[in-house]
Parts: sequence; C-alpha cells; structure tokens
Amino acid sequence: QIQLVESGGGVVEPGEPLRLSCDIHGNILYMYAEGWYRQAPGKERELVARINNRGEKEYGNHANGRVTIFAGSTGYKVFLQINNVDATDSAVYYCYFYGVDKSMNLGATDYWGQGTRVTVSS
Repeated sequence: QIQLVESGGGVVEPGEPLRLSCDIHGNILYMYAEGWYRQAPGKERELVARINNRGEKEYGNHANGRVTIFAGSTGYKVFLQINNVDATDSAVYYCYFYGVDKSMNLGATDYWGQGTRVTVSS
C-alpha cells in the first residue's frame, strides 16, 4: 500500500521560512499528482501547492508568491517551502499523492500522510 511520510514542521518564527518534505513509498504504478494541503483549526482543508506528472504546478489562493513546491529527482518525494510565514500559516500540513497502486485493483486513488503540525510563533 502507498504510504506518505512527512518531515519538518514544528514551531517556526514569524518571517522565517517553513520547509517540509514528504517521502512516498509503496508499489507505485503511476503518479498523477503530489503535493501539500493544510487544515487550520475550525477551517476546511485547503490546497497549499501540488505538482502533476508533467511538472505543472498549482498553488492555493494564499500563496502570494511565497510558496515553492518541487519534486525530488529520484523516487517519489515532494518538498514544500513557504517564505515569510505568519500566524495564518499555522495549521496541520498533509502530504498528498494521487496515483495508482500496482498491488491493488483500485485505479487512481487519493493518498494522504498523517499530517505534521506547524505553529508560527515567536
């Protein structure tokens, strides 16, 4: 089964960059997209950024030029950086993968990491 393992997060000071990474493991037959979502308390989960298998990138409405996403050169990895964070960036960040697991007869499916909490605080 496809599993997503996030790293990074924790406490980040206002104005500093946030860096997250995600390793994606499993019997991956095909990848359509990978990326990051986040969910703040009392709010719905929202897109931060994602990248598809053609290298096309999509950013959430809050990005304002602060967000960078890129995929690893080997294996299935995805990295996120948000510059100049503020309190509105505090949330649980989830790694996301949309693709096909060759060991399961499901077709293309969404997969999620467990989430990593980010708190912006001085």
